[in-house]
Amino acid sequence: MPNNRRRLIGRVVSDKMDKTVTVAIERRAQHPLYQKVVKRTKKVKAHDENNEVPLGALVQIVESKPLSKTKRWVVEKVLESTTEAEQAVLQEEIDRQEEAYQDDSD
Repeated sequence: MPNNRRRLIGRVVSDKMDKTVTVAIERRAQHPLYQKVVKRTKKVKAHDENNEVPLGALVQIVESKPLSKTKRWVVEKVLESTTEAEQAVLQEEIDRQEEAYQDDSD
């Protein structure tokens, strides 16, 4: 008997926590007034037992029981991994965005 748990596909945007990754789920929706298709992104935390999912990987996550205050998903499988060079580029871009955010808030 198959289970009825929801499964979503997203990209890992943070792997700095222990046994946890942050996954960005992107969907497209039509704007109610302007009728333009816009991207909507939701970030969720997912359990990664062995800390084996790299930054930037495309993963499939599955709904689970609450594992912590904010963690309700588990990484089921890695669909597409990234190389170390791609990870370094992604990390640099994230650092630049954080610096820009800090400059704007000052």
